[in-house]
Amino acid sequence: MVMARNLIRRLPILYQNHHHRLFSSATAAVAPSPTPPVRNDDEEIVEMKGVRVSGRPLYMDMQATTPVDPRVLDAMLPFYLSRFGNPHSRTHLYGWESEAAVETARAQVASLIGANPKEIFFTSGATECNNISVKGVMRFYRDKKRHVVTTQTEHKCVLDSCRHLQQEGFEVTYLPVKSDGLVDLDQLAAAIRPDTGLVSVMAVNNEIGVVQPMEEIGRICREKGIPFHTDAAQALGKIPIDVEKMGIALMSLSGHKIYGPKGVGALYLRRRPRVRVEPQMSGGGQERGIRSGTVPTPLVVGMGAACEIAAKEMEYDTRRVTSLQERLLNGIRSRLDEVVVNGSMEHRYPGNLNVSFAYVEGESLLMGLKEVAVSSGSACTSASLEPSYVLRALGVDEDMAHTSIRFGIGRFTTEAEIDRAIELTVQQVEKLRNMSPLYEMAKAGINLKSIQWAQH
Repeated sequence: MVMARNLIRRLPILYQNHHHRLFSSATAAVAPSPTPPVRNDDEEIVEMKGVRVSGRPLYMDMQATTPVDPRVLDAMLPFYLSRFGNPHSRTHLYGWESEAAVETARAQVASLIGANPKEIFFTSGATECNNISVKGVMRFYRDKKRHVVTTQTEHKCVLDSCRHLQQEGFEVTYLPVKSDGLVDLDQLAAAIRPDTGLVSVMAVNNEIGVVQPMEEIGRICREKGIPFHTDAAQALGKIPIDVEKMGIALMSLSGHKIYGPKGVGALYLRRRPRVRVEPQMSGGGQERGIRSGTVPTPLVVGMGAACEIAAKEMEYDTRRVTSLQERLLNGIRSRLDEVVVNGSMEHRYPGNLNVSFAYVEGESLLMGLKEVAVSSGSACTSASLEPSYVLRALGVDEDMAHTSIRFGIGRFTTEAEIDRAIELTVQQVEKLRNMSPLYEMAKAGINLKSIQWAQH
């Protein structure tokens, strides 16, 4: 306990030191290295995956994951060290106090979305929630409902769950989106059939940050008597959510996107009118049979604490993140031309800035930006060199889709980090464009689309 208390007391200092190290000037050079990271504390050298970097990179990939808020860690530590009981143990204090902590966390999550705590079920994350929602609803109502409506820009786990249902004989309509990433409400209403069992639309897109018109979608679903499911992993704690106003029947939530721990999520499942799902995991019947398996008390407590902090600080965080996003975009655009923001700027979560740089290959830009931790799209699909399916669904040309970079701004991002990111991004884009004959031709006024390229 003494060690834990000392760690908690030192956390703010550790965070400050971490941020100071972020600004260390770094040069990335390819060099052979073993798979595990090798660190030289004197020079702050980090070697990993063949890359040698002096100093830790700036972290601007908040859609992939967020750092745990020190206040969240503070709430979690006792349940690792002294209050480690199984929340399902009914015969002693250790179980009782863990169970009480889980129920407190359940209430904290419910409060953030305007739900009843009895409608919250803890899982391992939003991917599991999406699987339970999409597969669970359709399999439960399989005798009467055989059709799902979703969009082409959903998270991979929703799209893959829908494809599994298609293999089982269900039908799925994948709605296109407009060029700004928003779903066409008339198309959505027209796609609903008498045998439609579920409409699933992501609240905030993980790649481009576009916020869908949730209340309007909920109203359409309510009028037609169809359960409305939304993947709100990127929305929780970032935009106001009210399950009653939005007419949401099922909602998938994640802990590590809101400065909580990895490995925990929550499923919102409406009680009135009741929505039934077929459990996707067999076991001891925990979480009222919806999700069997021991509830991980420390993780659940962490998610609850993260939700409580988000409820108090959402308005402040949004103002601050909006200011930083404007600083980043204006800083890049003031020094570079041919910079395109992907997705609606009006209906957007400001912490997600997805930008394409014409005449620059995205993977080359990423390799050159080793001092800034950013991505070219979803972390879940970044192993693929194919252009983002989300950007292609927006109608973005393949060459521009290949040039996209997603900057993620969050609670702990500083102005100094934004300024450094601008400087490094501009330097790298200019360097790559100076090497690009296409950029030179475009500057000379040549219409590249009119050129017929010949193969040799």
